[in-house]
Amino acid sequence: MRRGFTLVEIMIVVAIIALLAAIAIPNLLRARLQTNESSAQAALKTVVGGEVAYRTANDAYGTLINLGSPGIGPTYVDSVLGCTVEPCNKSGYSFTTAENTENTFTVIAVPESGNTTGVRSFCVTEDGVVRVQPAGGAIADRDACTALDTTQP
Repeated sequence: MRRGFTLVEIMIVVAIIALLAAIAIPNLLRARLQTNESSAQAALKTVVGGEVAYRTANDAYGTLINLGSPGIGPTYVDSVLGCTVEPCNKSGYSFTTAENTENTFTVIAVPESGNTTGVRSFCVTEDGVVRVQPAGGAIADRDACTALDTTQP
């Protein structure tokens, strides 16, 4: 009586594993993209709250550096989102302050690597509405941001 597996049996097991991997890996990558995009939207909502608190204390809106740097004053967002040098990278997205005045601000989130860490780009202004650019890529300024469609609630 022989013990062990035949070559055909091993090849069938390998083929089944390869088939399962071919089905699972794209779904895993798609789920990661969606998670990164959800995280970017949530981070922009956090920035809105931080900007409101910052403006209340300082009579002007701040940059991401102002919001997150403990040496400048109290922190209004976490140190990853409010980094010391823009762009601030979080969950596969690069966050930058596009415009910042006494009465307005614009923060933009762009995927660090298109179609790998995210597909769509997002932005938010002082109205607190997160807007989306479905094709991804850079959003130039506040006017370009406000011309975009809002994300679904």
